[in-house]
Amino acid sequence: MRVYTVLLVLPIMLLAGCQGTEQQASSPVESARSHEKKIMTLAVPEAVRSKWKAVRICVTDKASVKKIVHTIPIGGKIHLPSSSMTIEVEAFLPAFVMEGSVMTSASNELKNPGAKVKIREGNNLVFDGWLFSKFPNTHAFMHPRYGFALVDVVPVR
Repeated sequence: MRVYTVLLVLPIMLLAGCQGTEQQASSPVESARSHEKKIMTLAVPEAVRSKWKAVRICVTDKASVKKIVHTIPIGGKIHLPSSSMTIEVEAFLPAFVMEGSVMTSASNELKNPGAKVKIREGNNLVFDGWLFSKFPNTHAFMHPRYGFALVDVVPVR
């Protein structure tokens, strides 16, 4: 008899528990702003633009372990001998800082030198980023045959 009572009462309790008020579905969660891609801008101060004329980039051929330092004018580009690669230097910042979404230079002192470069292999853009002399592994470009490093900067005389 006890088993019969439990079997009879249990379904009634379960049905009573399911009779609660329905909750409305919450609105879809908006994507977090931290995941939105910021549009970065580059601001080269006039004092910086007028002080520096070129950068020196060391290109290491990993196959032959040969290193060649190329002097490239800021705003100019070179073709790497014996390859289909070109290096274009778009800008140079002697004291690279990011202020919000703006990349600029805090001063004209060589505190965190960075060169904005584009590297192409044939017609393909393979790297569009920064080379830093004091922190060469920060955002480093990894190529199977060549290594690239900012090693010096040339001031206007």
